[in-house]
Amino acid sequence: MRIGCGLSTGPDPRLAAIEAGQEAHAALRGVRADVVCVFASGAHLAAPEATLEGVHEALAPPVLVGCGAGGVVGDGREIERGTAVAVWAAALGEGRAEAFHLDVTQGPDAVAVGGLPELDDATGVVLLPDPYSFPTDLVLGELARRAAGVPVLGGIASARTHDGNAALFLGDELCGEGAVGLAFAGVEVMPCVSQGAAPVGPELTVTAADGHVIRELAGRPALETLREAIEGLDPHQQALVASGLLLGIVIGGGKPEYEQGDFLVRGVIGADPEAGTLTVGARVQEGTVVRLHARDAVSADRDLRQALCLRREALGGGMPAGALVFTCNGRGEAMFGTPDHDAATLVEELAGAPAAGFFAAGEIGPVGGDPFLHGFTATVAVFPP
Repeated sequence: MRIGCGLSTGPDPRLAAIEAGQEAHAALRGVRADVVCVFASGAHLAAPEATLEGVHEALAPPVLVGCGAGGVVGDGREIERGTAVAVWAAALGEGRAEAFHLDVTQGPDAVAVGGLPELDDATGVVLLPDPYSFPTDLVLGELARRAAGVPVLGGIASARTHDGNAALFLGDELCGEGAVGLAFAGVEVMPCVSQGAAPVGPELTVTAADGHVIRELAGRPALETLREAIEGLDPHQQALVASGLLLGIVIGGGKPEYEQGDFLVRGVIGADPEAGTLTVGARVQEGTVVRLHARDAVSADRDLRQALCLRREALGGGMPAGALVFTCNGRGEAMFGTPDHDAATLVEELAGAPAAGFFAAGEIGPVGGDPFLHGFTATVAVFPP
């Protein structure tokens, strides 16, 4: 497998797309691309058809998907604002990729999603939904049921066309709603999810819960137990928790010990002092283990590096063919204080493997084997050579 990436900040959509596409093509060293992903921002969203024309002129890919973005990632750089296009191209060897477009029909009692391909042989899925016309959480639950264990990664499109329509790319066409994606087969896709938050305090077991409401932790009122856990933190950890209360929820329990990647990190979105209950941003069942989490630039940097290092170790320390990256538009310079953090970290931890992607309005990646929609997260699809 070979992967090549290109990035251009040129002002003309077609010419910039040609430039980025040619750069990706050159990195493939004469092999034709089987699949291409395109992420475009700024002036490209005034003329997305011209952008697609330029990519097809440079690469003539049989399969192409992509979306509009508030910012793009590629070539070890992050262009968080302005005009830019990132092109990711892959020659899959004996593997294959199928592009798809999902649309939604709202019925009186349910939502029907059309266009989902057969996933019996799928080894990985990339999903790029429009935030306004697609029920991502609902569809991720369906994907978990229909393709159990298949890694699903991607990101919510973070920009629309200049006339306000969805900016989803499929082949040489612009899709005005729904979601586009890729189903890989015969290609290993290694998921890497960095939620950018570190566990603090003790692990606690949910002993009574109702949907998103936790009534008891360790046999006592949930709010009281959580307060005691916070009081037991050191002053620095207390300051981090005070800036945003996060709870890590173990997905797929049963281990004697839980590591950082075992937790689905969600915000505490409400508390009832009289009832002593907590409301969190995910459904919780009795018996689930939870733990306080804190998020800052240091923990986010450490978490991403550790997650990528584990993927390198799984490859025997070698360089992967490349990666697709979906990083939150709340990360970047606003979180880390310096530009290019996630892009540069990918270069360092993946031994210079080519990577491209975009700043998403929500990131998709698996925890405990099931796909979830995240925030302030970097999710990366790593492709072995």
